Amino acid sequence: MEQRNKTLVTEFVLTGLSSNPNLQLPLFLVFLLVYIVTFLGNLMIIVLITITPGLQTPMYFFLMNLSLVDVLYSSTITPNIMANLFSAKKTISITGCAIQMFFFIDLASSEAMLLAVMAYDRYAAICKPLYYKIIISKPICLRLVFSVYTAGCVNSFTHTYCTFILPFCGSNRVNHFYCDTNPILKLACKDTYLNQVFLFVFASSIGVGSFLCIGISYTYIIFAIFRIRSSRSRSFSTCASHFTCVSLFYCPVFFMYLRPNSAYAVDQDWMVSVFYTVIIPMLNPMIYSLRNQDVKQALTSFFCMLYNELI
Repeated sequence: MEQRNKTLVTEFVLTGLSSNPNLQLPLFLVFLLVYIVTFLGNLMIIVLITITPGLQTPMYFFLMNLSLVDVLYSSTITPNIMANLFSAKKTISITGCAIQMFFFIDLASSEAMLLAVMAYDRYAAICKPLYYKIIISKPICLRLVFSVYTAGCVNSFTHTYCTFILPFCGSNRVNHFYCDTNPILKLACKDTYLNQVFLFVFASSIGVGSFLCIGISYTYIIFAIFRIRSSRSRSFSTCASHFTCVSLFYCPVFFMYLRPNSAYAVDQDWMVSVFYTVIIPMLNPMIYSLRNQDVKQALTSFFCMLYNELI
């Protein structure tokens, strides 16, 4: 009987953002608009960096990868949110839930580590300008990006495996709009304390480790700014966009995951989750295109070229 009960749950029901039918269409239109802006904005960054010779530098190579991660990151969550708004069942199979969780954690981890790599790149450019091309050479750039994606996959596989190895034999209602680790663990019919501790330690090693790398890099950068002439302080302005993206990403992530499980509040979590899964991937290309002079010039040249072609 116990084994049979453990096999009862074959799918989960995502409660979604709202059960109010009057909000379904407005929410759908908002998320559709956000997704289109996210997709086109990040695609534009990728295209600009690819076709513009002046942007063929390590900093923009990392930015291109960040935009790629943001496109995939948003695509993992937002289309499913829009589909569930008009779905009566709002169900997802256990396999589908595991796949969504894997890609979500993989891409979120990759973004955290990419931000750390970008901070290290700025540290090398400002604090070690004479050795910059040696410290951040093309082979090293490729190795860093490969390491980021590999570590993201390992972290994601660990979370997904430790979550879905548990038996689910009770309620199948996931009190969330996507398959996240904590809401799924709450449905397991087995004690999950060890799983939560292990996953917390594993997530902290990547999240806190990346954040410490960023903090140390910026500490050296700030001290370097006080020692160099004002003519070189222009290079520090390139950090402004990156630091803004770091702040937007890490504040909600730390709020969501680096706190006791008992402190979770559904309403607060939904708002914070929407911000870092849907809004942040849209904001990143805007931040870099509006605050970065090189990107703005490349964007202007690109639209001028399109205009001349059309004429």
